[in-house]
Amino acid sequence: MDELDQALEAVGPRLRTLRRHKETTLAELSAETGISVSTLSRLESGARKPTLELLLPLAKAYGVTLDELVGAPPTGDPRVHMRPINRYGMIHLPLTRRPGGIQAFKMVIPPGRGEPDPQTHEGYDWLYVLSGRLRLVLGEHDLVLEPGEAAEFDTRTPHWFGAATDEPVEILSLFGRQGERTHLRARPKSATA
Repeated sequence: MDELDQALEAVGPRLRTLRRHKETTLAELSAETGISVSTLSRLESGARKPTLELLLPLAKAYGVTLDELVGAPPTGDPRVHMRPINRYGMIHLPLTRRPGGIQAFKMVIPPGRGEPDPQTHEGYDWLYVLSGRLRLVLGEHDLVLEPGEAAEFDTRTPHWFGAATDEPVEILSLFGRQGERTHLRARPKSATA
């Protein structure tokens, strides 16, 4: 078996792992990508050979590059090549490349996002203000964070954030699925008898 065959054979298990990390069903992925459930199932099991036409929408759905999807060898360049994503009127610059786990973003939030409309979703978020002033509505709290200040919260709490002034705000955001935390707390060593 040559290198190309080995790489293609590894795509199926990688697709299954990505889908499980995203906690989505084949039917939900099919609706998002336009690829039939049977084709997705055959791709994951290795019964169907992946093609560019199938891999492109899957890479987009999982938020990964084609290189990550097919397990291409690293180029040796450690830099993260940020590609801006405009989402909900904010610019998101992904700072992490790996699927699943905690994701890091630099976000630029323009002024004038409108009135707060707090939302909830699964996950845990940590925000750090780089520049500007960030208005954070979190549950019953209405806060303004200055550069150098941070906030962390369970995203099941109704929340909304935007620029607190007529200037844009830049933040770093670390986001993880429910139960993940952005830091570890050291536990004291237990005394041995």
